This record gives sequence, C-alpha cells and structure tokens, in this order.
Amino acid sequence: MNTTAAEDVDVDRAIERCRPADITPVRLEAAALESTAPNYLRDLKRELNREGLAPAELTVSACFDEDCSLTTQTEVDRIRGLVRAGSFLGVSTVTVSCEEVANPAKVRPALAACAERADREGLGLELDAPITLEN
Repeated sequence: MNTTAAEDVDVDRAIERCRPADITPVRLEAAALESTAPNYLRDLKRELNREGLAPAELTVSACFDEDCSLTTQTEVDRIRGLVRAGSFLGVSTVTVSCEEVANPAKVRPALAACAERADREGLGLELDAPITLEN
C-alpha cells in the first residue's frame, strides 16, 4: 500500500498507457437511487457496467430553507451519506444544488465539512447554490 501524499501523485504517469474505453459516462440523480446500502450500490454499479455506462457524477438536490440547526444537520448527514455512496459507485464529482439558504452561517461550515469528506474519498464536491463554501 502506497501512502504517498496526494500532492505527489503523477497523473501523467498514471495515464501514459491509457487506451480508449468504449464506455459512456452518466450523471446519476441521488433521488433516483433506491438505497445507499452497499449491496444495492454494488448491484447498480454492476448493471451500469453491463450496459456500458460509468457513473461520473452524482447530483443531489438539497433543502436549506429553514433556519434550524437540527434540520440543517439532518440534510448535511444525508449529503454525507450520498458522498459515501458516490465514492462507492466511483463517481468523480458530487454536485449539491439548492435554491435557497435560510442561514448561510449554519449551512456553509456544514457543507465545507462535506467537501472535506468528499476530498478524503477522492471526490470533488461542487455547490450550485446562492452561497459558496468560502466566507
């Protein structure tokens, strides 16, 4: 097992012998997943593979329209679970979208923590919302 820091990864070396693959990247909607259980995700990934499809992105519709810490935490926990599901499926990006954010001061650090989690899982977390992750 290699414990090299991410900064030391040589992408060019990793792909220098790549050959084109006949596979179509797809964007999955989190709402369409029947479950985030590993068994279901494993079966879904297998079936996508059989169809010549590769999950490239997982899109998540989030709701932060209440100024309530408990509601915010519940939604962030759901997103964190979907980041884990995205990692299991092999997506490269989880995109979280929401139209309204009642209290950016509560939501921003919670989503920043999800972004850190995604980064540890080797994923990108993109935010399509009226706020950014930076203050």
